[in-house]
Amino acid sequence: MTNPHWDPDQYLRHAHHRARPFTDLLARLPALPGQPPPGRPRIADLGCGPGNVTALLAERWPTAHITGYDNSPEMLDKARTDHEGPTTGGGRLDFSHADVRTWTPGEPYELIVSNATLQWVPGHADRFADWIAALRPKGTFAFQVPDNTDAPLHALMRELAATPRWKDRLGGMLRRTDSVHTPGSYLDRLARLGCATDVWQTTYFHVLAGPDPVLDWVKGTGLRLALTALADDPEARDAFLAEYRDLLRQAYPSAGYGTVLPFRRLFAVAVKGA
Repeated sequence: MTNPHWDPDQYLRHAHHRARPFTDLLARLPALPGQPPPGRPRIADLGCGPGNVTALLAERWPTAHITGYDNSPEMLDKARTDHEGPTTGGGRLDFSHADVRTWTPGEPYELIVSNATLQWVPGHADRFADWIAALRPKGTFAFQVPDNTDAPLHALMRELAATPRWKDRLGGMLRRTDSVHTPGSYLDRLARLGCATDVWQTTYFHVLAGPDPVLDWVKGTGLRLALTALADDPEARDAFLAEYRDLLRQAYPSAGYGTVLPFRRLFAVAVKGA
């Protein structure tokens, strides 16, 4: 899969809605295990983006050394500018370049988390064993991913990309329907790695404001691959966006109070055995 060009400002336009699943995941995380040196847990955030949710980890564990990893220079620049530095409890929050497809922990961690990233990583479940092996006993691996590739915002994008006008430039390059596995397959994989595992799904009904808010939402995430592919041809990019916008208007009609975007997400919390 081609790496998309990310726009932190576009992504953060819906930061409140996008952060809510991570706060729900954070609420289900157990206490961190004891470790040396006292009071300095080690935490990794895989696919940290602009760092706004990584900062929530520092609020929960202010004594920890927390590193957010991402492969987007734009996202890392934003994260470092807005969030990097010492934390209120004497810990530290920093950010580093890494590709989740190949990232291997170089030290023990008490917690490894990933927020809305693994859907971009083919074969991500095959990496679980390496990540869990790096956890201290009773350490936690936890993630959440969008679980809605069958939703209209993705299905319509794929269908449009496959039409004669666009298939040569966009056909087959967008996220596939199997980019996220079933809840049962994640539970089985993590349990077989010796983890006490909790897996669940939640559908959020986001009420979005403004003109064409679903298009504005997906410009920050799922549409990045198409926008990157068409970046050298603004006329084609705008034409594709106009066609896609019209399809979204039909699929997500506006009401007097806003536009409702149903959005299903999948969560997993896996605690390593002693």
